Amino acid sequence: MPTFGVLARTASFKGRIQEEPKLPDGSATERHEPRALFISCSDARLSPERLTSARAGELFVTRNVANIVPPFGTGEVGVGAVVEYAVLHLQVEHLVVCGHTDCGGIKALSAPLDRSREPHIARWIEHARPAATKVEASGLPSEDRHLATVRENVLLQLEHLRSYDPVREGERAGTLTLHGWVYLLERASLERFDPRSAVWVPLEEGIEIL
Repeated sequence: MPTFGVLARTASFKGRIQEEPKLPDGSATERHEPRALFISCSDARLSPERLTSARAGELFVTRNVANIVPPFGTGEVGVGAVVEYAVLHLQVEHLVVCGHTDCGGIKALSAPLDRSREPHIARWIEHARPAATKVEASGLPSEDRHLATVRENVLLQLEHLRSYDPVREGERAGTLTLHGWVYLLERASLERFDPRSAVWVPLEEGIEIL
């Protein structure tokens, strides 16, 4: 049986990890003090660490289908536990929600799902449904709707984050900043939402949150 490429490359992990630069004042085993929580999609083409050039110990990450943050009180506790741990225990200063184009989870919002066969997917993506509904009501041409929905979903999940007391309190106190990003796969570039102008702009080189 042919060896799966990723599994084959895992054999060289020890050598590669020893060559990587360590944290400035200690090894990865001695420090876990990330400054940012990065919430992104599970899509295999998107790597938070590569996008941010983060080193070991610098980034706290959670990934799921369509980079969703279920609102507080919905009974979906996995992402909420990550958020609480990041804010209350790791005391991160930044929360990033990063969506991406060609997102299967976003596409599923407009596809008929067999709820008896894939009930978990059907239930999960409902947390992104308001984003799709808003775009559908906007009258945008069909070819522009996917990117618009990806963007609206990021903004929706930022609002969901604010339903958690630690996030809302941290933002109010000025100790926590929320960021909305979208990775444009076809261009290999990032854009961010500028809350002051309420528009999406290219993520400037040199912007630093880590």
